[in-house]
Amino acid sequence: MRIVFMGTPDFAVGTLQALVESGKHEIAAVVTQPDRPKGRGQKMLMTPVKEYSLSQGLPVYQPAKVKTPEVIAQLRELRPEIIVVAAFGQLLNQELLALPPLGCVNVHASLLPKYRGAAPIHYAILQGEKESGVTIMQMDIGMDTGDMLSKVIVPIGSEMTMGELHDELKVKGAELLVRTLDELASGAAKPEKQNDTEATYAKLLDRAMEKIDWNNPAAKIHDLVRGFNPAPGAFTRLPDGKNLKIWKTVPAEGQTAPAGTVTAVTKKGFIVACGSGALEVLEVQPESKKRMEAKVFCNGRGVELGTVLGNIEG
Repeated sequence: MRIVFMGTPDFAVGTLQALVESGKHEIAAVVTQPDRPKGRGQKMLMTPVKEYSLSQGLPVYQPAKVKTPEVIAQLRELRPEIIVVAAFGQLLNQELLALPPLGCVNVHASLLPKYRGAAPIHYAILQGEKESGVTIMQMDIGMDTGDMLSKVIVPIGSEMTMGELHDELKVKGAELLVRTLDELASGAAKPEKQNDTEATYAKLLDRAMEKIDWNNPAAKIHDLVRGFNPAPGAFTRLPDGKNLKIWKTVPAEGQTAPAGTVTAVTKKGFIVACGSGALEVLEVQPESKKRMEAKVFCNGRGVELGTVLGNIEG
């Protein structure tokens, strides 16, 4: 097939790489988000998709808005048979959706209709799901509402982080997309409508979601920590008002104490009482410092028995 690919982050690189390495398809062009400044130096950085595309000699387009008449005219001149979208970051209008003969397909990192929207991988962990997956969907004008073409299921272990799930979905979704394109080409694909009554949404993440509320049950806080690892990180407040990111926890036995209280310092870290249950904290990151084992933080008197976390607002 002659394909225009649209994608931006590392997740999308997996799909584009699978298309290139399959040797079955012609990538007419790659469309990705504009380069943006990042870091303290505000250095302009290429998107991961652009970086990979240039390494493969693929033509790259970076429109600020893909729905403008000028961009649509450019894409029409490329004569794609299909547009493949994976975590692109811009919405497509009806003119774009109708441009290629086989339409537009999306590689969505959830088992639709669950977790439509911007952050499905985070939400699968945050909500304590036991499984996630990838759905290949025929795109329509709605937000992830199109007919489903194929799915792959990925189990979520109790200690799996968002980053680990991301990496597995990246590989499984890429493999599934290549197989699904074969089915579309042969006419074997069987679209299935979504049940809108079962739909849930993964809205954009915000800073408030990252703050640990120790009044919540231990299991919910454990899911929060996993769901924001490796980015952006769940945090709490130390008594001096500084932030402490919590990167790894495990369920623990804890003495009855007010939520947020350090009830024990252990060989591996420290135990914190929650609204129900307790968590042993194994890895942390003090403000302006690197990640470290929680036992190292305790040895530096970062927290002690009786320290109360999270009682500073803001």
